[in-house]
Amino acid sequence: MAGKMFMRVEEVAEELDVSIPYAYKLIRKMNEELKKTGCITIAGRIDRKFFYEKFYGTKEQTERSV
Repeated sequence: MAGKMFMRVEEVAEELDVSIPYAYKLIRKMNEELKKTGCITIAGRIDRKFFYEKFYGTKEQTERSV
């Protein structure tokens, strides 16, 4: 899935080991932040690079130490 630009709620929930409803809440919060910068967002999806930057301080999944 690393080649896709957006993460869906199921992938966010799995990555963070949280429930689907909580993942939706996190995505809504991150999308609100992106909207303030002028970005267009999609409900229930989050930009993969933005997600990893917010949660792990990196810009790419492959840069994150496992």
